[in-house]
Amino acid sequence: MTFGEQPAYLRVAGDLRKKIVDGSLPPHTRLPSQARIREEYGVSDTVALEARKVLMAEGLVEGRSGSGTYVRERPVPRRVARSGYRPAAGATPFRQEQADASVRGTWESSSEQAEAGAVLAERLAIQLGDRVMRTKYLYREAGEPMMLSTSWEPLAVTGRTPVMLPEEGPLGGMGVVERMRAIDVIVDNVTEEVGARPGLAEELHVLGGVPGHVVIVVQRTYYASGRPVETADVVIPADRYRVAYHLPVK
Repeated sequence: MTFGEQPAYLRVAGDLRKKIVDGSLPPHTRLPSQARIREEYGVSDTVALEARKVLMAEGLVEGRSGSGTYVRERPVPRRVARSGYRPAAGATPFRQEQADASVRGTWESSSEQAEAGAVLAERLAIQLGDRVMRTKYLYREAGEPMMLSTSWEPLAVTGRTPVMLPEEGPLGGMGVVERMRAIDVIVDNVTEEVGARPGLAEELHVLGGVPGHVVIVVQRTYYASGRPVETADVVIPADRYRVAYHLPVK
């Protein structure tokens, strides 16, 4: 096989990827061995190894101890619907993050006070070292981990109020908009920036991914009269979910 300007390992990976996608190498099929790849494509052991590493990093194949490398089952992506803040009563944290009313889910959370680092201070328009309430969430759909979120709220806004702890008190678990309204802070805008990156080891461990899997990261911030009152990083496995936005036309 003749290779062009593209590095040989990428060309080999590309051809194997095509076979996986078109079904020539179906799920649970053993990937050709390093020696077989070397012979079939006329490349070195190094190139064959790097091509296999590419497919593994893309989440298309997985190694099985003492057995070899196999094509992974490719899940059909499901939708995570987002539509900005929902001012209606009863907007739970799950509904805040997954705005599709037909989807049912649960969440686990834990909160603790922390000091704002430089990046967080900029996002919340507060001073370096200011106290914030940090809340970590794990969301599940039908029992399966589907999404992680870490949110931060300035204690200058919520401290010593009934909503200081997002998941406790009379409005615990009711979502940012309704909780803020209870202390006369009216959320009137929300921004979301969407990006992607390789998942961190601890994220993939919880979400059920493998090293190299890509995650979608939604960086969300709620504002009240131009002041940030909550910001969060929402982490979603990119191989299992697609983010769909529903934006009303005014």
